[in-house]
Amino acid sequence: MKKSIITFSIFLYAIVVPFLELNNTHVFNPDWTPHVRIHEVWQLFTNTGIGVLCLWLVWVKKETKLTAILSMLITGGFLLAFLLKGFYGGSMKYLDGSEKTLLGVNIGILGFGVAFILLLFSLLAKPKNHHGI
Repeated sequence: MKKSIITFSIFLYAIVVPFLELNNTHVFNPDWTPHVRIHEVWQLFTNTGIGVLCLWLVWVKKETKLTAILSMLITGGFLLAFLLKGFYGGSMKYLDGSEKTLLGVNIGILGFGVAFILLLFSLLAKPKNHHGI
């Protein structure tokens, strides 16, 4: 179960986010400065690279604790950036005022919030003994 939770979170930050941001609302947004774009692309490459490392660690090395922590740093970092957006003028709304939501909640907050909570539970869950108990 831990491997599935970790893999789900990696899928969100290493595949879904780049898919959603390699377009004219983010990376190719003509209203963004080149400096902002380079930070965006850097973040996408970094998170995807960490995701690939985590997949190798969790599925080849059977390392769930470190991969859960690394994944929590990425998902939690986003959640913290969202919580602090008022301090630096951030927003999840596009320049046209629209926002991607599901059930009235921003999809980033929803996805990364669920992932973070699941990762936290996977870290706190007691390991089963060799009898499966």
